[in-house]
Amino acid sequence: MTVAIVGGGLAGISAAVALQEAGIDVELYEARPRLGGATHSFQRAGSDGGPDLTVDNGQHVMLRAFTAYRGLLDRLGTGDGIDIQDRFDLRVLTPDERPAARLRRTGLPGPLHLLPALAKYSLLTPAERLRAASASLAMGKLDPADPALDAISLGDWLDQHGQDDRTRRYLWELFVTAALNCGVDEASLGLSAMVIQTALLGSSTAADIGVPRIPLGELHGRAAEKKLRGVHLKTKVEQVVSGTRLVVDGFPVDAEAVIVAVPHPAAAALVPAAACPDRERWAGLASSPIVDVHVLYDRPVMDTSFAAVVDSPVQWVFDRTSAGLGENHNQSQPHGQYVSSVVSAAGQWIDAPVAQIREAFLPALAEVLPRTRRAEVSEFFVTRERHATFRQAPGSAALRPPAATGVPGLFLAGAWTATGWPDTMEGAVRSGLTAAALCRRHLQKGTDR
Repeated sequence: MTVAIVGGGLAGISAAVALQEAGIDVELYEARPRLGGATHSFQRAGSDGGPDLTVDNGQHVMLRAFTAYRGLLDRLGTGDGIDIQDRFDLRVLTPDERPAARLRRTGLPGPLHLLPALAKYSLLTPAERLRAASASLAMGKLDPADPALDAISLGDWLDQHGQDDRTRRYLWELFVTAALNCGVDEASLGLSAMVIQTALLGSSTAADIGVPRIPLGELHGRAAEKKLRGVHLKTKVEQVVSGTRLVVDGFPVDAEAVIVAVPHPAAAALVPAAACPDRERWAGLASSPIVDVHVLYDRPVMDTSFAAVVDSPVQWVFDRTSAGLGENHNQSQPHGQYVSSVVSAAGQWIDAPVAQIREAFLPALAEVLPRTRRAEVSEFFVTRERHATFRQAPGSAALRPPAATGVPGLFLAGAWTATGWPDTMEGAVRSGLTAAALCRRHLQKGTDR
């Protein structure tokens, strides 16, 4: 029995690994010359004799709650490529040179583990902390699966629960904008509740943050190429004719089942109308951009692996030295540091010229990382993901299709499908596992006949 998988991102990889481990032959088709989808790396030659860099297309992080994603890494043999905090600990920087605020969980069971941190959170007044704690407890009582929540924005809900502008900026936006790639006024309440309940109000360890210490290309794509048999790179699937027939580079290919694991615009163009009569509605999911600003300094400028930033165009800042410079860090530039700033919901910057971004971000980084003022910039460049995630706004849950389609043997996968999770690496992997399970069930029915 052979299953054809269209798309080699995390959804396609996770489906392929699960099926192969179940003894099912898999043919994985990817139009690009590498696997990994939205989590890939590329090489950038250094200028003026500087070191070459390995650049991730975007800074991705994980939480300990990402159990399916961590399971995939273990299956790929790259589980040790993530550095995970022993305990959730987040520094929050401001541009006015105040001491960094800190949110650090205690050893108490959830949801009590973060209450002491909130009680000491220096960016909020005591009254704001109390109102934030009250709103958090109210958030914990919501049902993220309730369709009514999908029609409401988080911003409206925060208004109803006494959350002022400062509390939004200094607390809620820290987590929601990063997780959903949209501002609190644009975010679906249902997805926001899911994120906050899972990461902050559930298990005490759920929010512990993990950051890749090796390039994403090694963590996902190259490891999957070694793990999987039947990988076809630079191979374009032009059409899914039925549940079991594809057109691949102009030639028909038959399989016992097909999983389409590509972004929703591409999926809508591939699958037959009989499989997904409402596929035109998927366009309503739209997309949200992310911009990453990369800076190579000639000396160390930050002493933590990452930090959040408020009241600044810099939303999060990461030390990318180990993953980006690799051996070059020890050979060519032993005292330099490679820093990246991640900007979610980046509509303001997605089309901005690099010179304009440089003019805004270098001073902004200097405000929150004072040591950059004495450092020289060796490299400055920008990476942009115009369609980084689907737009996780009110009404988006109703547009996300299930993995099963109207045609037997044809299934969908991708973080944009109805996983119940936001558009994250965890959501992508879970979608692939769901499609693989349905595929196995379909094949079993076929053998039973």
